[in-house]
Amino acid sequence: MTDSLPGAHMREELTSQPDMWAQAADLREGQQALPAKGARVAVVGCGTSWFMAQSYAVLRETAGFGETDAFAASESFVDRGYDAVVALTRSGTTTEVLELVEGLRGRVRTIGVIGDPESPLVSLVDDAVLLPFADEKSVVQTRFATTALALFRASLGEDLSQAIADARAVLDSTDDAELLDAEQYSFLGRGWTVGLAHEAALKMRESSQSWTESYPSMEYRHGPIAIAAPGRVTWQFGEAPEGLAAQVEATGARFEQSSIDPMADLVRLHRVALDRAVARGLDPDQPRNLSRSVILDA
Repeated sequence: MTDSLPGAHMREELTSQPDMWAQAADLREGQQALPAKGARVAVVGCGTSWFMAQSYAVLRETAGFGETDAFAASESFVDRGYDAVVALTRSGTTTEVLELVEGLRGRVRTIGVIGDPESPLVSLVDDAVLLPFADEKSVVQTRFATTALALFRASLGEDLSQAIADARAVLDSTDDAELLDAEQYSFLGRGWTVGLAHEAALKMRESSQSWTESYPSMEYRHGPIAIAAPGRVTWQFGEAPEGLAAQVEATGARFEQSSIDPMADLVRLHRVALDRAVARGLDPDQPRNLSRSVILDA
């Protein structure tokens, strides 16, 4: 494999995820920099980082660590007496994140979880958790997002050994043609996996210009199931609501679900998205209309 092949960076980065998660699980100092148990926290990000923020917020609150909300940085409501604001960003240059953190300086503790240690956000936040080993060359994010989520999960006391093993098994397997060639994909999640569902839909759109949608699982029957049909896929991350699989299959659509850790299942989706893109003659390292970071003109 060379850098000239379409998706070469994305392929190298997505296959490195189990190793990245293991590094994040051992990053004790970074985990300790995150808000302590009992703190009231807001987590912000844009795009992929917003979806990982959603997953972290649910995990943190349900683990009993304290009230935790997630916001898109451009639509955040952080003046609500939070003890800390966590800003997640691969590049550390996203305009909306920088403006939000700048506005909080001296008023609320800010913690940045950042891929690029040379970014301007490092000097703006009160505490910077740096993940340069998980930074990426591809425009389409894979390993930075899941490595940040692995860091968050480890900070909550989770043992990631099974997730890492599941991801390695995924990377040793292959996907069938029907899954790669579907006309449309709907991604579903419950609790912390709602963020993964949104991220899966974004990855497939960015990489392969495919028609994708995403919803909380229980919302799917409130209208979106109308598009389920033969040749289309409904992909559930984690446990599905009772009866949903049978209802989807009755439409002729494929109901895709795995018993593996949902984060490892997202790795599987990453590979499907990449292989689908390459089969269509697309390069997810340089996707249409996208750049590594959104930097807005003043």
